[in-house]
Amino acid sequence: MKLGARMLKTGIAIILALYVAELLHIPSPVFAGIAAVFAIQPTIYRSYLTLLEQVQGNIIGAIIASIFVLSFGNHFLIIGFAAIIAIGIMVKLKIENAIRLALVTIIAVMSAPTEDFLQFSVVRSATILLGILSSFAVNLIFLPPKYETKLFQGISDVSEDIIKWMRLSTRFASEDRLLKKELGTIKERIGGINQLYSMYKEEKRYFRKREYSNVRKIVIYRQMIQVNQKSFEILKLQHRYKNILFELPSALQNDTREKLEYLLRYHEQLLQKFMGRVPQEFELFNENIFNREQLMNSFLKEIKNSEVEDEFQPFHLMHILSDIVEYEEQLEHLDRVIRIYQKYHQKKL
Repeated sequence: MKLGARMLKTGIAIILALYVAELLHIPSPVFAGIAAVFAIQPTIYRSYLTLLEQVQGNIIGAIIASIFVLSFGNHFLIIGFAAIIAIGIMVKLKIENAIRLALVTIIAVMSAPTEDFLQFSVVRSATILLGILSSFAVNLIFLPPKYETKLFQGISDVSEDIIKWMRLSTRFASEDRLLKKELGTIKERIGGINQLYSMYKEEKRYFRKREYSNVRKIVIYRQMIQVNQKSFEILKLQHRYKNILFELPSALQNDTREKLEYLLRYHEQLLQKFMGRVPQEFELFNENIFNREQLMNSFLKEIKNSEVEDEFQPFHLMHILSDIVEYEEQLEHLDRVIRIYQKYHQKKL
């Protein structure tokens, strides 16, 4: 089993919470360790939001527990009813993420001795607060992983696999069973990339230095993801309508293959350009090679002249054509945002 950063930080937060509680001679330090588990987050920004929610949950839980003990006692039925009330209040306040910690606070406070109850309730709620602060401190000291590195690597790897399968599919050389399995895998990887992108945005939102540079990088990565999504959609269409594409005239097949191959090279070169391996002034796209109007006319001519039993084939061909054109547009947009970033922030690459 691989030891991840979050697992390591959770362990350190528990140790810190228990150690500080022991130094302060706080009774029942175990509650600090339990609270530390709930507050660990993958990014500093999420940790900050969690801190606010958990503090609110701790305060609400302590207040409800104190009111119920002073009014009705601490029978286990009363504890359960207090928990129900706390859940309802926190759902109403839209801080559901702190419900579990609030329940821990309720149980910890309501199980305190009835003698000097208020003193014990303050100490135990403070103990839980100590655990929350310990986790926040660990998140600040042990910075989250570099999501940008993971994000670009994920985008690059998925792009490489999609491009590889598209090249095979345009030549009708892909094995259907393997491609179908790969489509499911790529879909899951794109989902993981979207999660990394979300964390990367949160990380950049916390660190406000070089804000314009950060915003432009966020735009670039978002566009890279959109380009990958569009190329993935074309790959799915190639798999779904393989028979229709195979029945096209050889001239149209060759023209489509050449246009797609050009776009795939363009896609690869854009990733290299972002990494600084292609000169900024070098123009990657050539409208004379990728003649959009010519491709559209070829498809429309085939749709008009085709006589097939499948009445939906023209719509399928239009779907394929529109996705190829949109793929080209997304690539051009990615080219523009990379060019703008390199123009104003070349030294920061």
